[in-house]
Amino acid sequence: MIADVIKFLRDRLNKTLPRDSSEGAAEDLFVYVGTNRDDSASFKSDAVSILLVRIEEDTTLRQPDPYARIFAKGVHQKVAPEIRLNLWVLFVARFPDDYTQALQHLSDVIRYFQNHRVFNQENSPDLKEEVSQLMLELVTPSFTEQNEIWGALRSAYQPSALYKVNMIVFRDEEGRSLTDVKELVQTVVQAPPS
Repeated sequence: MIADVIKFLRDRLNKTLPRDSSEGAAEDLFVYVGTNRDDSASFKSDAVSILLVRIEEDTTLRQPDPYARIFAKGVHQKVAPEIRLNLWVLFVARFPDDYTQALQHLSDVIRYFQNHRVFNQENSPDLKEEVSQLMLELVTPSFTEQNEIWGALRSAYQPSALYKVNMIVFRDEEGRSLTDVKELVQTVVQAPPS
C-alpha cells in the first residue's frame, strides 16, 4: 500500500505537471530516487525525485476498543488493531545546469499540493480502493533536522520540499467472529444456622 501511495503521487504529478517540450518530453519529470553502490541517494539530473524519508504511526485516532469491529448487521468480530501511518515524502529538484529551473519545478509542486491537499475516491478515481483518503501537509524541518536528513542521504543539499502524507490505514481483513458475551447472575442464599 505504501508503494501504491508513492506511485499515485508520482503519476499524478507527471500527468498534471509534465515536462515542457523544450526539456525533452520523452522522460517523466517526476521519478523515484536511485541509490549508488555505497547506499547514498542518487538524484537524477534534470528531474524531480520522490523519496520516502520516514514512516510514522499516528495514534491520535485510536478506537476505544481497537480489537473489536462491529459490522452493520451488528456482528462483532475480533481483529488486530488498525495501524494508521503518516508518510514523510521528500521532493528533490535537481537541475545542475539551471538552478532557476529547479526552483520553478519545486514551486510547481508546492502550488499543486496547495490547491490539491486532499485526495479521495471521489476526486481521484485512480487512487487504490484500500486508501480511503490522503491529505498532504507541507512540513518545514528545522536546520538541524534538514542537516540530518541530507546527512543520512549522504548527499549535498538540493532544492527540496518535505510533505507529510496522512493517513494510510492498514486493517485486519482476516478477523475472527466473536461469541456473544452473556451475563451470568448468581444469587447466594445464606443457609439458616442449625
